[in-house]
Amino acid sequence: MKAFMVELFAMYSTQIVFLHVLSAVIWVGGMIAMRFAAHQSFMQIESPLHRLERISQSLKRLFTIVSPFVIILIITAVIMAVGLGFRDAAVDANGNVIDEYSMHIYNLVHVKEVIWMIMAGNLSVMILLRNKAQKLLDKGDSTGAKKALGLIGKYMVPVNIALGVIAIYLGVTLRHAY
Repeated sequence: MKAFMVELFAMYSTQIVFLHVLSAVIWVGGMIAMRFAAHQSFMQIESPLHRLERISQSLKRLFTIVSPFVIILIITAVIMAVGLGFRDAAVDANGNVIDEYSMHIYNLVHVKEVIWMIMAGNLSVMILLRNKAQKLLDKGDSTGAKKALGLIGKYMVPVNIALGVIAIYLGVTLRHAY
């Protein structure tokens, strides 16, 4: 599998990096647009029930759009990590460090991958909360729906935005590491 990923990256490195960057831009950019543009618009809706319904619908659309890009981002991250040979440059076959700088870069690769995985987990919980909120709205429980949607907007999206910006910065750092 390693040889396949190395060959795949060697043949399609531009396309793989492009898909990775595009996925990050769509995911993080979508969250930024939702939190700082659409959210302000939702607050102008006078009816609390209509506001919650609109927020729930918009989050569903956002999650539908970004979910395939999250999968693409994770797949391309693994292909790049293996294809660029970060591990091979850092450690020998026995796992002994052969170059401190390369080991530092290899560790940054792992940090970035962990950030994306935390973000993906957070997104999964946001999807579950949004679905729960929609069910509560359908039952007429706007208080419960507001609580579920509030967690997403106040905490979970901002956390993913911050983590996404950090991961993008690390990506730029890694791209210029060699």
